[in-house]
Amino acid sequence: MKRLILVSIAAVCTAIGLSGQVPQTGPGYDTYFTGERLRVDFILAGNSDSQSAYLADLKKECDWAGARNSLIDPFRYGEYMFEAWAGDTLVYSKGFSSLFLEWRTTGQARNVSKAYTHSVWMPFPKVPVEITLSERIKSTGGFRRIFSCTVDPEDALIKQDSGNDTESVTLLHSGDMREKVDLLFVAEGYTEGEMDKFHSDCRRLMDSLFAMEPYRSRKNDFNVTALNVISEESGTDIPGRDVWKNTALKSHYHTFYVDRYLTLPDQTAVADKVSSVPFDALFVVVNDSGYGGGGIYNSYGMGTSDNTLAGTLFVHEFGHSFAGLGDEYFDSEVAYQDMYDLNVEPWEPNITTKEDFGRKWQDMLESGEYGDSLGLFEGGGYTAKGIYRPRYDCRMRSNSSPDFCPVCQRAIGRMIDYYCGKQDK
Repeated sequence: MKRLILVSIAAVCTAIGLSGQVPQTGPGYDTYFTGERLRVDFILAGNSDSQSAYLADLKKECDWAGARNSLIDPFRYGEYMFEAWAGDTLVYSKGFSSLFLEWRTTGQARNVSKAYTHSVWMPFPKVPVEITLSERIKSTGGFRRIFSCTVDPEDALIKQDSGNDTESVTLLHSGDMREKVDLLFVAEGYTEGEMDKFHSDCRRLMDSLFAMEPYRSRKNDFNVTALNVISEESGTDIPGRDVWKNTALKSHYHTFYVDRYLTLPDQTAVADKVSSVPFDALFVVVNDSGYGGGGIYNSYGMGTSDNTLAGTLFVHEFGHSFAGLGDEYFDSEVAYQDMYDLNVEPWEPNITTKEDFGRKWQDMLESGEYGDSLGLFEGGGYTAKGIYRPRYDCRMRSNSSPDFCPVCQRAIGRMIDYYCGKQDK
């Protein structure tokens, strides 16, 4: 493959601490990037003890939706850090999480090795760049490189997306996509005759989002589109009930044997469907009445359409997938085992082990603005002891909470600013 050089997966670089300085960045978008986007498909493989990353494919797709001045991730959230380098200059970075990482914390991962696919997007480069993938080290919170290769934009083997005939419908247009959060709803388990229902379901979910702060005050910072992905059958797989449906994205309940956990086993399935549509955030709407969903940071969120709590569930899961918020509950069934090291500060902005509380919401407590309603409430991150949440109740803890706590609202607001290119304004 022309000028595409794989570096040993076993190569280990010095971990970058959470508080470390961001490397030198380049002069600007137009120096390094075209207006299109590059999709990088990885295979993540391993078990509870170790993982490896492999390049699966490179694809040139449609226009890049992101803000031209939001190229370097200021949050460094997620279990992975994807970066692009031009020489010694960092020109793009984005943190994300994956379903594979979650699987690695389950009991099954102690006995068997598996592989998952994952897609990452970046602006299409004008010059050769080195792309790297780093994993977060649980015991330190820093990052360690597990993959690196050089991408030459002139490589003849980079696939050129020919587009697909999947129709999209604009639900909300507030302005230039480079200055807005571009939310894309994707249909799953809707037949060709159910597209009107899909659009109605999306509008109902959208109304739930913009009824709650800080989204209500920031509605003009969003564009929202619905993508009409057609399935042969309605619904989704329910393995625990021996229900199997022929749907476009092959979604299913009972992920990791938890009945309500609804996910996509192959993330590239949705990546293939969205190849012709610019977006910043993805949410898959599943045509089903069950209670279920999931949210994976900078990967996708998903939830059902017809459950009585569908809107509530959407707002919660979008908190994970869009803003990187952690779960604040600690008394519900999950498959994860020892998800967090209590001696390390979690990367999620709304939970803390108090190991590095100064970079969380300590400043909000010191201001005194919130009185006793904001503090350190023990229990969160699926753990009753040793992890703390900001308020007794919040939408990231329970469906009955009427709102997000101030800490979550601030984190969401900062993410909106980032995608709109307002973080430095």
